[in-house]
Amino acid sequence: MTDRTTSSSAATTAAGAVLLTLAAAQFLMTLDSSVMNVSMATVAADVDTSITGIQTAITMYTLVMATLMITGGKIGSMIGRRRAFAIGCIIYGSGSLVTGLATSLPMLLFGWSFLEGVGAALIMPAIVALVAANFGPAERPRTYGLIAASGAIAVAVGPLLGGAATTYGSWRWVFFGEVAVVAVILLLSRRIADAPTTGRVHLDLVGTVLSVLGLGLAVFGVLRSSEWGWITPKPGAPALLGLSFTFWAMLVGGFVVWLFFRWQNHLIERGREPLLRPSMFANARLTGGLTMFSFQFMLQAGVFFVIPLFLSVVLELSAIQTGLRVMPLSIALLIAAIGVPRLWPAGSPRRIVRIGVGLMLAGIIALMSGIDLDASAAVVCFPLLLVGLGMGALSSQLGAVTVSSMPTSESGEVGGLQNTATNLGASIGTALAGSIMIAALSASLITGIQQNPDVPTTVKETATVTLASGAPFISDAQLRTAMDDAGAPRATTDAVVSENRRARIDGLDAALGALALLAMVALFFTGRLPERAPTEPEPVET
Repeated sequence: MTDRTTSSSAATTAAGAVLLTLAAAQFLMTLDSSVMNVSMATVAADVDTSITGIQTAITMYTLVMATLMITGGKIGSMIGRRRAFAIGCIIYGSGSLVTGLATSLPMLLFGWSFLEGVGAALIMPAIVALVAANFGPAERPRTYGLIAASGAIAVAVGPLLGGAATTYGSWRWVFFGEVAVVAVILLLSRRIADAPTTGRVHLDLVGTVLSVLGLGLAVFGVLRSSEWGWITPKPGAPALLGLSFTFWAMLVGGFVVWLFFRWQNHLIERGREPLLRPSMFANARLTGGLTMFSFQFMLQAGVFFVIPLFLSVVLELSAIQTGLRVMPLSIALLIAAIGVPRLWPAGSPRRIVRIGVGLMLAGIIALMSGIDLDASAAVVCFPLLLVGLGMGALSSQLGAVTVSSMPTSESGEVGGLQNTATNLGASIGTALAGSIMIAALSASLITGIQQNPDVPTTVKETATVTLASGAPFISDAQLRTAMDDAGAPRATTDAVVSENRRARIDGLDAALGALALLAMVALFFTGRLPERAPTEPEPVET
């Protein structure tokens, strides 16, 4: 009995070490998407560039990571997932070191955007496959939930860490710290059991180029939508045949993705190894899981975009205060990710995901009703708890659903698809929430200024022209400084600040309203999820 107990305890400890290693890697991969958002001005000054340059670095990190996920998953299936994970960690750690030492924008782009993006594209699909290889079907929902929770916590903690490091030391400490964490992860990764490999050494280079080009154009178009406009070009934005470059980028990107799938079928007909089997998408469980992953990250990214703006710009809280106010979401997410699989190990994924989406919808509606001109920071606490519980419920189910839909030998490819879906969803969610918020803010501000008798006619005319391309989402203090620098009378400044305060709330409500509609739409797609908890891959459904 003692030997059996000791063996069980050792197995539990080993499983805990594997979980900690993979969760730490997921935390790092996600952290870089949010950690420097509050420190962009300081980073820009240190590397002698502009805020736009830093925003470009953040955007390019997302772009490189998203476009290479499918290829990264395939490479892992060829060389071994643990080896791909280790190589990805080395590349990512090298990128963090280069970023920490960066003295110029090109150096920052090479370290942060390229090296870290490539490293993440190898690591994240491998994480999915390594969970499938190291944990049994009954343990996977909880494991995937905790790993997903670590990523969401990174989004919430990122501004807190970035703000604290910049305030009390240097933003470079964040990236040097990542190097140390990567070293520990590499050391612990020796305990991870590898997943089966295909044993094939051929990589479809044409398919790789097509997938990178197609996904890259589509994601880049989405990321630039706030500056270019979705269909109608914004004033001064590039256009072709009267249509925004965002529209053309997404259209051409979609066409190239279609060519990619045609090429994959061509390779299969010739008996050659494709980058991805299109027949995988005939599996209802897989497509249902990927679709819900996209919706989850659209909603998650949208909420993480809107709420920090309310806290840091409308209420003018510091980066550290903002991070602390968002923490209830992360705590609730972690509780749900752990608790749902433990309390309902055989629960229906379809039912749990529907409850999760319902909780997210309730939280978003609560935010809409709570955020007004007199709202304080406390108004976000309960709604974020609801959103966090909903996200945790989804996180506890979707990873196991997608991986269980295919044989373990293809879990790397599934991981690539899963992370492509989440990155695309996050990009769309942020862009959609941002563009709707700015459009509503601009329309409300222009109308308010035009109808306010305390605003002179000359200011009304100037505002109509200036704000046509979109009003900036700025604080009262920033607006007052700009008006004072322009020599505006105090009465005019007070009137414009008052109208801007109302318009900001209209913009936030419009963005949250769009997210609520997205949550409603997501409910219609939950029917493709299985009723029973996944165990083994199910037959392909058409």
